Amino acid sequence: MVVVGAGIAGVACATELARSGIPVRVRERARVTGGRLASRRFEGRPVDLGAAYFTVDDPDFAAVVQRWRAAGLAGEWTDTLVAYGPGGRAEATGPMRWAAPRGLRSLVEHLAEGLPVTHDRPVTTVEPGPRVDGGEAKAVVLAMPGPQAARLLDPALAGATRAVATQSWSPALTVVLHFPVRCWPDFRGAFVNDHPVLGLVCDDGDRRGDRAPVLVAHTTAGFAARHLNQPAAAHPAVEQAVRDLLGLPEPAVSAHVHRWTCATPAAHTGSATYHLDDDGIGLAGDAFGRPRVQTAWRSGRDLGRALAARLG
Repeated sequence: MVVVGAGIAGVACATELARSGIPVRVRERARVTGGRLASRRFEGRPVDLGAAYFTVDDPDFAAVVQRWRAAGLAGEWTDTLVAYGPGGRAEATGPMRWAAPRGLRSLVEHLAEGLPVTHDRPVTTVEPGPRVDGGEAKAVVLAMPGPQAARLLDPALAGATRAVATQSWSPALTVVLHFPVRCWPDFRGAFVNDHPVLGLVCDDGDRRGDRAPVLVAHTTAGFAARHLNQPAAAHPAVEQAVRDLLGLPEPAVSAHVHRWTCATPAAHTGSATYHLDDDGIGLAGDAFGRPRVQTAWRSGRDLGRALAARLG
């Protein structure tokens, strides 16, 4: 049994399989676990490059979150962000947002403890059988965005091919801006509405709890689409947009741009939380519901249970 992708959906799926006694291997093309719950260290401190936070309303996911909390890996951040739009600045109250002091990737790593995960090992083909890169497997799970899964699937795997074709994804750029000092009013995070460049800006020093002068900006899909070939060149426009939005007097001392070709799926309206066909090919991720961390976890968990029942 092979799970391709060590993001939270893939790890949740593999965890259920292992718990049921099904031998499972996880293959991950990146050098680390995490997927779009990506974190990277800058000057010794972690910064989240993918998801900005997560929310919780599923009781089973809440139990997982409480284990993260008990381990000191996750904590409540805020239920109030601000929203900037044509009408100015206003508070936006909603569900409690959770953050991870060591970066959201640490949560996936915690879930993956004890699992056989092979990093820096991309899969190139998934064929009928099913077969992964020519080797036989009882079943294969592709826990990744649909466009990435489509590149691996043999066209003869018609069910999975049709399923990924129904997914629609939009890109984004994440820009980490390190300033000399904290020079902005408290805002934790800000939704930016009807803006040509910005979609969300987070105060990473507040989110991380160390008050570091670091902001993380997430761009709109339209802006990202124009800069996918040269994402680093987008940094000046994003930094200027952030400075204009927050009225910052000084430029950033450093910046890092991360490209997400498949950042956010369109919301799925069906009731299925995963795909599993008769060919033994499964698909999991936040494309099966609202695009949220919790959705990805539940998708992987549910698919893992379905496969464990099938494989017995």
